[in-house]
Amino acid sequence: MDILVLIGRILFSLLFLSSSVNHFTHTKMMSGYAMSKGIPQQAATPAVLGGGLLAGLGGLSVLLGIWADLGALLLAAFLLPTAVVMHGFWAESDPQAKQMEMIHFLKDISLAGASLMLLAFFAYAGHDLGLTITGPLLRID
Repeated sequence: MDILVLIGRILFSLLFLSSSVNHFTHTKMMSGYAMSKGIPQQAATPAVLGGGLLAGLGGLSVLLGIWADLGALLLAAFLLPTAVVMHGFWAESDPQAKQMEMIHFLKDISLAGASLMLLAFFAYAGHDLGLTITGPLLRID
């Protein structure tokens, strides 16, 4: 079973690691998109870099099994505000744009739910999980 959890961690982390790289390599473009969603100009670049940092640290933590419970919490902290602020489908009037934003919103909300389940899983399984570098930071007994 440990190998299945490792494969799942790898697959789950890929999205966040690639997203983190994009936040740091396409900061200007992503800041422009953030501004188009109502983020003030002076906050757009720090928000993009902060999101990239959360996604990167959370993704690496889950991938490597270094306090993976904390990493899962970081991913949820990245995903929930992103869903609400960046993918407000309710504010769209164009049906196609509304549908695309709804898809992205639901994807982020679903991944946040999965992250919270991983948080509980890692915190509960603790050192018994195997194939991790550290045990959980937030232990549930």
